Amino acid sequence: MSAPANRYEDAVARYFEAWNADGQEARAKAVAAAWTADGGYTDPLADVSGHDGIAALIAAARERFPGFVFRLAGGVDGHHDTARFSWELVNETDGSAPVAGSDVITLDEAGRITSVLGFLDRVPAGA
Repeated sequence: MSAPANRYEDAVARYFEAWNADGQEARAKAVAAAWTADGGYTDPLADVSGHDGIAALIAAARERFPGFVFRLAGGVDGHHDTARFSWELVNETDGSAPVAGSDVITLDEAGRITSVLGFLDRVPAGA
């Protein structure tokens, strides 16, 4: 049986809230709202688990790209406990998006993320 479509959009919205949260406290709260305690995140550059590991990864990305925000690029597609979506890292000043990717997330019964498998579709040289 398939879950309601808004379950996927809600999970992805919480995911972006975590990636765009300002400050350690807000980030920790957003990560806890989006991921299960033992949730994980894996992409070609990282493999972390738990709220602290995920929050540290997000903090490092935000430090590497100050003035940028993560935004959904297109729609969210999901079935069962899995959803996929594409995203861009957008410069708030000029609107450029030098980094883009696609993620596949797995959700628990409450709609919190248990795992993220990330793919980097566009990365600038030296990033």
